[in-house]
Amino acid sequence: MNIFNDSKRIKPGINKYSLPKTPPGQVATEKFPIYTFNETPKIEPNDWQIRVWGEVEAERVFGWNEFMQLPQTTIRADFHCVTRWSRFDDDWTGVLFKDFVQHIKLKPTAKFIMQHTYDNYMTNLPMEVMLNEEVMFAHTFNGEPLPREHGGPMRIFTPKRYAWKGAKWINGIEFMSHDKPGLWERNGYNTPADPWKEERFG
Repeated sequence: MNIFNDSKRIKPGINKYSLPKTPPGQVATEKFPIYTFNETPKIEPNDWQIRVWGEVEAERVFGWNEFMQLPQTTIRADFHCVTRWSRFDDDWTGVLFKDFVQHIKLKPTAKFIMQHTYDNYMTNLPMEVMLNEEVMFAHTFNGEPLPREHGGPMRIFTPKRYAWKGAKWINGIEFMSHDKPGLWERNGYNTPADPWKEERFG
């Protein structure tokens, strides 16, 4: 299946982060391909929870209703897959990570994050990235509930990193004092995963 829009292979211009709209090696698509590591889980919003542990003063578990009381933000941003396709200018709504951590008592040793999911996927990022790059717990996509196949009811969205760094079906945030690799990072994928530096593998 050809997922690319052949009439619009490159999106010209500069994005809101003052970076080229299309990262090197990427091509545009209007489709939204589906990739999964495991079988797609089915979680209803009322059953969804996220656990927070590790380098925190006290573990916490947020249910859906409590989480939806946190500050909500909508950003217009692009989605870059390591398999070389990009979607542009979608609206993502949810809770920014920088707002979420205001409700967690972190230890000074919390320097890295591991994302955990309902399908046992894991991926890692430094705290600095999570705080400063509009990383979001996203539950709404273009005004509609995030589809299950794309991580609904809740996923992490990382607009300045390749998309595998934003876990679908998120259910846990582990704060760590030292970095450790997630699933794909243990299998040769690059840890920073910056699309504008083409940090794909190794």
